[in-house]
Amino acid sequence: MNKVNYQKELDKLINELEKEGRVPSLLLHSCCGPCSSYCIEYLSQFFYVTVFYYNPNIYPDDEYYHRVKEQQRFINAFPTKYPVEFIEGDYDKESFYEIAKGLEHEPEKGRRCHKCYDLRLRRTAEVAKEKSFDFFTTTLTISPMKDSQVLNEIGDRIGQELGVSWLVSDFKKKEGYKRSTELSKEFDMYRQDYCGCVYSYNERQQQIKARNTED
Repeated sequence: MNKVNYQKELDKLINELEKEGRVPSLLLHSCCGPCSSYCIEYLSQFFYVTVFYYNPNIYPDDEYYHRVKEQQRFINAFPTKYPVEFIEGDYDKESFYEIAKGLEHEPEKGRRCHKCYDLRLRRTAEVAKEKSFDFFTTTLTISPMKDSQVLNEIGDRIGQELGVSWLVSDFKKKEGYKRSTELSKEFDMYRQDYCGCVYSYNERQQQIKARNTED
């Protein structure tokens, strides 16, 4: 099956919106401040963006609150064409551990990650529906470690189930990831060295230990 060029699909939609003179509302799920940086810069030219920080997978607690503060700091400091709002979701950790049961040893990008995407995007869609947003989407597609096809398929499925329009994306295109690293440096943002959950944290610690042993 041929992969969809989601950036081209997004470009097409934005062109249509501009022709119509429309500026829709968008609920943007954010995994972290650095990943959100380019997404906010890009999307706020065409949408009224509200960043939704919902990441019950983050471990430990101090890491979660550090990332929340960095997210808010960036939004407050970054100039945009249209105003950007912020909503913090519940830090309901047990919801993540519930979906991770039996999948603790899955590799990165495996079934545990897919269930985590579903958990976070479903809650984003629910909030988007409750608050009557025109679209919802996620910053997750900016990461080279994330499969944009999987994320868009999950988002589209949830959107259809709940009756909310999913905004397709592949934010790593157009050098989006590179731009996010530039913005992170410019705004002196904290950049974590693991995805977020306890399983990715432990994997990262093992990698560091192995590297130190080799040295």
